[in-house]
Amino acid sequence: MRKLISLLLAIICLVPACLAETASPSDYTLERVVVLSRHNIRSPMSGSGSLLGDITPHTWFEWTSKPSELSLRGAVLETMMGQYFRLWLENEGFIPENWKPEDGEVRFYANAKQRTQATARYFSAGLLPVAQPPIEMHAEYDSMDAVFNPVIHFVTDAYKKDVEAQIAEMGGSDGLKGICAGVKDAIALLMDVADVEKSEVYLAGTYGDLKSDEMEIILEEGKEPAMNGAIRRATSVADALTLQYYEEADKQKAAFGHELTEDDWRKIHSIVDTYSEVLFGTPLASAQIANPLLKELRAEFTAEGRRFSYLCGHDSNLCSVLAALGVEAYLLPEAVEQRTPIGGKVMFERLLDKEGTAWYRVSMVYQSVSQLRNMTQLSLNNPPVVYPLHFTGVSMNADGLIAEEDLLALFDDAIDDYDELLEYYTEETPEADAA
Repeated sequence: MRKLISLLLAIICLVPACLAETASPSDYTLERVVVLSRHNIRSPMSGSGSLLGDITPHTWFEWTSKPSELSLRGAVLETMMGQYFRLWLENEGFIPENWKPEDGEVRFYANAKQRTQATARYFSAGLLPVAQPPIEMHAEYDSMDAVFNPVIHFVTDAYKKDVEAQIAEMGGSDGLKGICAGVKDAIALLMDVADVEKSEVYLAGTYGDLKSDEMEIILEEGKEPAMNGAIRRATSVADALTLQYYEEADKQKAAFGHELTEDDWRKIHSIVDTYSEVLFGTPLASAQIANPLLKELRAEFTAEGRRFSYLCGHDSNLCSVLAALGVEAYLLPEAVEQRTPIGGKVMFERLLDKEGTAWYRVSMVYQSVSQLRNMTQLSLNNPPVVYPLHFTGVSMNADGLIAEEDLLALFDDAIDDYDELLEYYTEETPEADAA
């Protein structure tokens, strides 16, 4: 079990990770696959009559779905990803052609939002074109399932103070102001691209000053961590602009007439990455937020008869789960969203060596910017990007694989962290609560 003090360490600055060697298919046999997916391309979270609709004088892309719902492009791309997984698994000898799994061999489970349920449905159609596996939904439609809901479960003054201290460390000696300073140039670029300062509401000060260094962190029991300030407002616009870049074929039109490089797009989206890391990526926050989903994933590794599991949630789910597990810092190549890309999948492959010993390979699987924009058909010769993930303190063999007992211990320790925090900050235990 990891010591509680490990959760109090400052978050590591983001640096690119190196690609690891992958094992030869002849050395291992694929035995089980567990996938935690983010939904694919959606429309922006809000439409006309909101900050997004008012903050620019330009007209946004004509989205093919209602606000927050999976777009037509997202549906096609996710089907393509499912088709690729089918080709890959057939090539591995893991499944036969046109596989019709027996009861319990596969599981599809998604949050109760349209974009997650639909993403799981389209992926399953690509993976299993002649089967119709049910998509589990354990909450009222369009509400948040407790397993995927990235909320804080308890708050005390001491806990809030320590979380805020961890967040402040991300900004260096300048604390929260340092975080704001870190995205200052990105926000300036965003404002220039969207001509924000030409919009009537911005000139009137309706939504505040996006160039300010104000930031307030809000932690309330039973709610998602929240933020007030310029980064939050800029995140809404940067998110929508990134989605528009995926959807709009004309790159210049996607940028409201501006000529942007791939680095410019990454810079704009770094605002969203910062927002997510601040709210969901610190050790103390992620240990709480990810706990229900960590338990759900952990159960899939040992579910009797299970061969393929697909759980679909949100970027906050991928961010918090990876942070809680202590993922080493990484920046994804060929991506605008370099942490939790749209449609991205954290994949756990259980592999058996020739002696029957179980190992795991953990990767982020996602479609590149080019594949997203061009809707490129995936194949064994044109696969999605598969980027290896590593975890602090977890050793790997020469083929870049983690021993099964080490991976399960990593999950168990991350799950136990929540109980330790609860007892440390409230002097309560889950057992006492249950009684």
